[in-house]
Amino acid sequence: MKIYVLGVLCLALLSVAVRAEDEAVDIEGKVEEDLGKSTIPSKTDDETVEREEESIKLDGLSVSEMKQLRESSEKHTYQAEVNRMMKLIINSLYRNKEIFLRELISNASDALDKIRFMSLTDPNVLSATSDLKVLIKPDEENKALHIIDTGIGMTREDLVKNLGTIAKSGTSEFLAKMEEGDDTTQSDLIGQFGVGFYSAFLVADTVVVTSKNNDDEQYVWESDASSFSVVKDPRGNTLGRGTQISLFMKDEALDFLKEHTIKDLVKKYSQFINFPIHLWTSKTEKVEEAVEEEKKEDAAKEGETDDDVKVEDEDDEKPKTKMVDKTVWDWEVMNDNKPIWLRSPKEVEDADYNQFYKSFSKDSDEPLAHVHFTAEGEVTFRSILFVPKSAPYDLYQDYGKKVDNIKMYVKRVFITDDFEEMMPKYLNFIKGVVDSDDLPLNVSRETLQQNKLLRVIKKKLVRKALDMLKKMSEEDYDKFYKEFGTNIKLGVMEDHSNRNRLAKLLRWQSSNSDEQLTSLQAYLERMKDKQDHIYFMTGRPYYIMFLVFMTH
Repeated sequence: MKIYVLGVLCLALLSVAVRAEDEAVDIEGKVEEDLGKSTIPSKTDDETVEREEESIKLDGLSVSEMKQLRESSEKHTYQAEVNRMMKLIINSLYRNKEIFLRELISNASDALDKIRFMSLTDPNVLSATSDLKVLIKPDEENKALHIIDTGIGMTREDLVKNLGTIAKSGTSEFLAKMEEGDDTTQSDLIGQFGVGFYSAFLVADTVVVTSKNNDDEQYVWESDASSFSVVKDPRGNTLGRGTQISLFMKDEALDFLKEHTIKDLVKKYSQFINFPIHLWTSKTEKVEEAVEEEKKEDAAKEGETDDDVKVEDEDDEKPKTKMVDKTVWDWEVMNDNKPIWLRSPKEVEDADYNQFYKSFSKDSDEPLAHVHFTAEGEVTFRSILFVPKSAPYDLYQDYGKKVDNIKMYVKRVFITDDFEEMMPKYLNFIKGVVDSDDLPLNVSRETLQQNKLLRVIKKKLVRKALDMLKKMSEEDYDKFYKEFGTNIKLGVMEDHSNRNRLAKLLRWQSSNSDEQLTSLQAYLERMKDKQDHIYFMTGRPYYIMFLVFMTH
């Protein structure tokens, strides 16, 4: 009997062990099977990568069509300099991501300026659309931000050349300055070197550019910051003319899809762009809505005559309504201010001048001084000129090189910032805008540059600039002279017609003060009676010269 019981127990234990082993195998197999179906992205999860690719889609294209589009596209690798630059931008400016919108709107404005200028001599370039504007459309559902302009657009060659290579000279200087500078300096350099497009990768994993130029078909450019592809758009011409940049946002950048965030950034950086900027916005309105009436019961109820039914129907003829909340979507203009230079100086606050200066100069600092004036006489024009707070790093390295600091408008239409010697070389640091109604619109830049009225404008700009420097406070002028004093000395040598004005702006070290510079006029006022000579020494550094002077 004991042996029988012991045998039964052994069989029971054995069956439990086998069942546990089978369950372990099942569980293990289940885990292995589900690994590839995880919804959490990983580098080895092919299905997740496929799902993420499928989430990037264009209007009018299905997921399968988008996949075919990618497979048929031309694949390109970036220039080595572009790769290095993008990594530097992404790693250096991660705390200042918001500049991406400033740069993309600025590029859109440039594209609009180009097509408007071309239309002055060939109106047919606007045949697709004459409505010049920038549209910003956030899509929170698909985590995408679309920035559209009706500008000049890009051909297939333009897309490869402009977005895949850096032809601009000085790339090595840009990279060196980026590596040396702080956040503020770096964000300024991006705009100054014309590589602002790549700041899109600060907030986006993938960027899709759809563009239509009058001279080519519509093409789609796509990049994930490691390589890019270009393909003819199977949808045909959906833009008419212009460019749409679609940013598929990183998870940490989703706040840039919020309406209030976009509005704040447009106001901060782009409110003085010369084309309307429209944002796709929603608002809640009270609307009157008809009330659905319940189905009427059969009129032929017992006790009711035809006359009774007729009277009842006449009473119900007036429709019943109620007020309900309805979400309405529409385009809202973000920058409806007229150009600041057209307003009276009395109406413009210092904060407006500072914001305008930052928006067109891509300088993060406020200007040291400005002058806002209207010139009349042989030619009438309006202008605002600014003195930067600090000198650019290559001010004397590229001295005499043509700069684009003065933007020329004719009848509020931007013409160019490419005029040679709109300012003399020694005033190449002055930035500003000039707008005249007296200059011809429909001529080339070369012809306009030879216009005698332009020489009159230049002469008046120089006088106003020197007058602005003369009226600066002593404290501000000391700051200015430390940055741009060499320019004033060069001006005395180069500009004979304004030599006397410039001489009054010169400053020197003096034995009267170890810190304060002095002008010639201030020295003359301090001269003692019967002093017939002014003694001076040249050399550097100053403290050694001062010791030599004191020992003699």
